[in-house]
Amino acid sequence: MSSFSTRALTLLSSVFGACGLLLVGVAVSTDYWLLMEEGIVLQQNQTTEVKMALHSGLWRVCFVAGPEKGRCVASEYFTEPEIEITTENTANILKMVRTATPFPMVSLLFVFTAFVISNIGHIRPQRTILAFVSGIFFILSGLSLVVGLVLYISSINDEVMNRPREPEQFFHYRYGWSFAFAASSFLLKEGAGVMSVYLFMKRYAEEELYRPHPALYRPRMSDCSDYSGQFLHPDSWPPPQRGRSPSDVSSDISIQLNQTSMPMAAPPSAVPPPRYHTHMRMSASPC
Repeated sequence: MSSFSTRALTLLSSVFGACGLLLVGVAVSTDYWLLMEEGIVLQQNQTTEVKMALHSGLWRVCFVAGPEKGRCVASEYFTEPEIEITTENTANILKMVRTATPFPMVSLLFVFTAFVISNIGHIRPQRTILAFVSGIFFILSGLSLVVGLVLYISSINDEVMNRPREPEQFFHYRYGWSFAFAASSFLLKEGAGVMSVYLFMKRYAEEELYRPHPALYRPRMSDCSDYSGQFLHPDSWPPPQRGRSPSDVSSDISIQLNQTSMPMAAPPSAVPPPRYHTHMRMSASPC
């Protein structure tokens, strides 16, 4: 069951991360974040006449009605584009939404980094920390994107609220499918981040479960083996012997000469070793 849940988390985090990366990439590269229409209301038959209609993204504005119909203009972040817009409020909306552009770009960079690290972690699952790092990048990517979406919405709402109310004019706006893709990618990236962090916790718990106890690494302190663990500790090694001086050597020679000059004592009578039955065995081992 544990291995099944780990595989499921691995698969789901990869799928959520890939879908989040795809959706935010499409959202950033397309120009259907905002759709706007404005015109006049005819008092005779209470019909509307569209004077201008456009759809805009982070990088360009395309006109679908009005004097600029069929023209797409790149959003100039440092200079004003040469386009004819009906009212000043509409132009202000297009200017204000540019403040939200850096956040989706940072989000795209973070989610790409998280996706690469996550795949490396799936290929090499023994690198448990990679799942945690990818989860953090997924979460940061989602947070960066949601900050951009909040700034985008607030900029539009501020300009719409400051727009003068005139009965003979109308103004409509709505968010397009590019904006919906960005909002959906936020949910997918946050889900991928949570699952990656949870996958890291499960892998770390499994490593701790199957890791041998530190006591098993200690050397065996037994007298029953010739390779006892006491010889593995430098503290139990005998101290190195120092070189003998000439005076010590001469004293040893004199002692040996004195011992040879003394008469040899008769050796004690040899005592035969005891006899044991063949079925009995003697061992000097303490074990």
